[in-house]
Amino acid sequence: MYNLIMKKHPKLSSLIDKACFDYNLIEKGDRILIGASGGKDSTALIKYFANRAKRPECGFEYKALFIKSDFAPEFPEGIMAKFREWGVPFEKLNVNVLERVKPGQKMSCWWCSTQRRSELLSYALDNGYNKIALGHHMDDILETLLMNMLNKGELAAMPPRLKYDKFPVSVVRPLCYVSEERLIEQAKEEGYAGYTCTCNYQDNSDRKEARRKLEELTEGSQAKKERLFASLRNIQPLYLPV
Repeated sequence: MYNLIMKKHPKLSSLIDKACFDYNLIEKGDRILIGASGGKDSTALIKYFANRAKRPECGFEYKALFIKSDFAPEFPEGIMAKFREWGVPFEKLNVNVLERVKPGQKMSCWWCSTQRRSELLSYALDNGYNKIALGHHMDDILETLLMNMLNKGELAAMPPRLKYDKFPVSVVRPLCYVSEERLIEQAKEEGYAGYTCTCNYQDNSDRKEARRKLEELTEGSQAKKERLFASLRNIQPLYLPV
């Protein structure tokens, strides 16, 4: 397992490069659709793709897609200006999420996220993209791990690369080695404003609690978070109940 803390403060691009190499996330001939939210995570990911696309050995195409729900604010103009500066291919797709809520069903962040993910998949299939890149970082993955263990009794998280069984598309998460703290630093260094959803349907209590538990479990130590992440690839079946 790659030692994420070989350097005291590795470059963000180096961490993403390593994740792409370890999990074979970007391959020659890929057409990659990136989920753009306007937040720090997807913006950092999109800047990486914009810079990597300029390398002589590029060999892939990409586009950033913003799925705008009927109750979400417009994409931040400050981030749009950055995209123009970086030469990012960008498109916005309007989706009415509220009309899809079934009778008796409660509108929630999970439902909105599921609908936007479905639209990303549909767009990828309709336009010949074979991969969807999402901005989930290491903290997101570890929080999901805790949520699944404590709430579902499952040892599962967000894999860096996931191939859909029924579709010719894979989901990739190139920020899997990157901490949220590092992304916050990057946003400050680059001068782009973060975007946070402010809709009236937010209900992230489970994730907020998982975030609190993760910080408590690791004592806020990035090294301990990295070892917790590494444990997902260092399974010892002999010492687990099966």
